Order: sequence, then C-alpha cells, then structure tokens
Amino acid sequence: MSHDPNCLFCKIVDRRIPAKLVHSDEMTIAFEDINPQAPTHILIIPNKHISDIQSMKEGDRELIGHLFFVARNLAGTRGLDKGGYRLVINNGRDAGQAIFHIHLHLLSGRAFAWPPG
Repeated sequence: MSHDPNCLFCKIVDRRIPAKLVHSDEMTIAFEDINPQAPTHILIIPNKHISDIQSMKEGDRELIGHLFFVARNLAGTRGLDKGGYRLVINNGRDAGQAIFHIHLHLLSGRAFAWPPG
C-alpha cells in the first residue's frame, strides 16, 4: 500500500498521529474532523495514499466506491439517514482541498444551503 511519509492522513492511517476513529477496515478509516462544519462531520479516507481525484487509477474504482458504502453505513448506524446528510469531496486548492489525500466528508445535523460555499 502506498503512503506519503509527509501526508497528515497517511500518518493517521499509520496511527502515528491520533484521531477519534469511528470506523476502520482493511481499505479505509473514518474519524471525526477536528474542525467540524456541522454537528456530525466525519472524514472517510482510503488507507492507500491517493492525492486527489485526478490521481486515481483504474484499479482504485472499488476503493473509491467503498468510501461511499462506509459513509452509507455510518449514516445508517447513527440515524443520519432519517433527516439527511451531505457527502463532499473537495478536489484541488480552489475547491477547498486542504489535505492532499482524497477524503470524503460526511456532514449532518443541520440544514445545508445550496449552492454550497
């Protein structure tokens, strides 16, 4: 599995930096965002380092799809599916990506506006 030794999220995957984990499996981990933008704000990341959407390879399809199934399962077990939730992937600096390790935001617990940001 590829990791970037300078990547904050790779350090969390490797358990070199602590995070409040809410899910872990052989492909992904999920943890609470340290700067939440909603009452529930969970980051779901692949254990494999992928910088952004443009860096995905054909072989990453299952892994990226798995992120969404983890989000669905977390939302269901927490009852977030009742009122709704938002899933977001920011891709690139201008889109708000701050950590260049692809990640899915699971946000819920308040009403969201459209269009976002």
